[in-house]
Amino acid sequence: MRHFLDLKDFSTDALQSMLDDGLRMKAAQKSGESHAMPLAGKTVAMIFEKPSTRTRVSFEVGVVQLGGTPLILSANDLQLGRGESVEDTARVLSRYVDVIMIRCFQHETLLTVAQHATVPVINALTQRSHPCQLMADLMTMIEYHGPLAGQSVAWFGDGNNVAVSWIEAAVRFGFQLRIAGPQNYAPPADLLAWARSNGGDIILTDEVGLAIDKVQSVVTDVWVSMGNDEGSRRADFAPFQVNAELMKAAAGDAIFMHCLPAWRGMEVTSEVIDGPQSAVFDEAENRLHAQKAILAWCVSGN
Repeated sequence: MRHFLDLKDFSTDALQSMLDDGLRMKAAQKSGESHAMPLAGKTVAMIFEKPSTRTRVSFEVGVVQLGGTPLILSANDLQLGRGESVEDTARVLSRYVDVIMIRCFQHETLLTVAQHATVPVINALTQRSHPCQLMADLMTMIEYHGPLAGQSVAWFGDGNNVAVSWIEAAVRFGFQLRIAGPQNYAPPADLLAWARSNGGDIILTDEVGLAIDKVQSVVTDVWVSMGNDEGSRRADFAPFQVNAELMKAAAGDAIFMHCLPAWRGMEVTSEVIDGPQSAVFDEAENRLHAQKAILAWCVSGN
């Protein structure tokens, strides 16, 4: 079954093929050319335990552009895990739809759906990882700086779900990833061990100068993710804010990325996110095309 659960599940060639397809689909749409409709006559169930703007709109539009029918389901629509079990929900939905996309809290929920579904399942975000976002980010890096191997990325923030997918991407594509944040907010130790055992060039530091030095892509995320308590996070992450002064130490052609929504004045200043180095809206647009490529891959073997 062609599930899309985490980047580490795939070879570099498979991921690159999806990225190339996404870039081709984007170019075709910009030029007004038609492209294949791999979802013609197919229905994609889109399950949302967590609300979303970009995921909801980009997936729904992408399914339609590929000729399919999107079916939006909130947690309240399904009573997921509270009434009918997750296992039975996956089995039942598989009898009605051709693909299941799920955005949920627990990664175990995703894995359970994938284990019991008989149609492809796509991870549209869990508390562990966010691979669809990374595919859009990688597309953006290619558009600005070419092939991914040998590039450099600085991540400012905690070891959250997006950071986890950045680590997996760095291993698969051979670019350097510098993770800057307080030591007690580091990414999962098991993932770091996996990355380093597979040749990943991953640097963990609490020195912003080391992370930003001549780096090509600067990335951050909100300091308080959905479902997290704020606690002391504002104070802990204040030294890692991405601002104009920090960006001066990056490479001359460096871009700034953020998965959005952003809190201007906290993790990033308005001067940066709205400035000439910002690629955040190209990045957001690329969610549409990267996910169309993922959807096409999921159904191409089924």
